[in-house]
Amino acid sequence: MTDLKKRTLFFNSGRQIELYGNSVAIGKSLEIAEGYAPNILSLIEEQADENIPATVSNHHKLTVDELMELADFNIQLWMDLKARLRKYGAVDPRIFIPDTQKPTSSHPEKPKLTRKRKKAAKESQKTAEGRPAD
Repeated sequence: MTDLKKRTLFFNSGRQIELYGNSVAIGKSLEIAEGYAPNILSLIEEQADENIPATVSNHHKLTVDELMELADFNIQLWMDLKARLRKYGAVDPRIFIPDTQKPTSSHPEKPKLTRKRKKAAKESQKTAEGRPAD
């Protein structure tokens, strides 16, 4: 099984990957990246020189149930990735789930409105202005 020690991923094949951060993360699209900021749940190490004991940082004050839910969510993403790798292999783009929230360029355009949406937006604007809709 893969192991992570001192910012290095060790694989059973003998291959090693040096990381910049201290964790590996998976996104909803099943893309894998390094996790840099331990800002959800992390260890604040003991400060022996200042006599401060080690503590847990839980910035969002998540409950145990919420942390378990987060763990289950991430486990499911990793399981989904494994299933898609079995189905499509490692070079087929279909292993990823399209992320509809991902911008396609550095300057995302406004979404184009369909005729129905334009009409609904126009009617809601008239109603908001106190005028009856057509």
